[in-house]
Amino acid sequence: MAKPSYRDIASNGLWHNNPALVQLLGLCPLLGVSNSAVNALGLALATCVVLTCSNLAVSLARGVVKSAVRLPVFVMIIAALTTCIELLMQAFTYELYQILGIFIPLITTNCVILGRADGFAAKHDPARAAFDGLMMSLGFGLVLVLLGALRELLGSGTLFANMHLLFGPMASDWTFSLPSNYPGFLLAILPPGAFIVMGLLIALKNRSDEILSERAKARQVAAPAVSRRVRVTGVIE
Repeated sequence: MAKPSYRDIASNGLWHNNPALVQLLGLCPLLGVSNSAVNALGLALATCVVLTCSNLAVSLARGVVKSAVRLPVFVMIIAALTTCIELLMQAFTYELYQILGIFIPLITTNCVILGRADGFAAKHDPARAAFDGLMMSLGFGLVLVLLGALRELLGSGTLFANMHLLFGPMASDWTFSLPSNYPGFLLAILPPGAFIVMGLLIALKNRSDEILSERAKARQVAAPAVSRRVRVTGVIE
């Protein structure tokens, strides 16, 4: 089996096979905690660490794990890493941990993580497996943070509020606020708003792909045909 290049892995994770916009995996936490940028960023960082480390661990263990117990072993690895993240958040970002609630333990059952462990990490070397986990988690995290930022800005009229919950007192003045007369759009921070904004992001991504595809076809059509000289030998009667 041909090994994918690091460039292909990066483009798949960030755009062409983005787990949130293309595969539509992990939508439960994606929609559940994205009512603010700080919540989205906290879950994105936790997911990034678990996905990258689990891919690396699965790739290292793939040669000694029998196929009959492969999935239970993968789940145990993911659960152990999730527990470590949970304990770290309890120690250093306890208030944010309380806000995220059940969505931190649910990282164990995130389809993105288990899918990459079984579909990629178990078949490739540790370097590519770890890089795939990093790119997939970045693609998922970028969509999560963008969704949270848009919903917070539309719904509350603020951006990056309460970032001190994640980065400490130094982030207390990172908040950007719209003018005080902004009424707020309550639907954006309610559950239906998550589906609406997510649908718009998916539509924007699909439209961008269509435009890029049309431009690529136009360049191919516009490219002049290359003429070749044909050498004829012998006698033509």
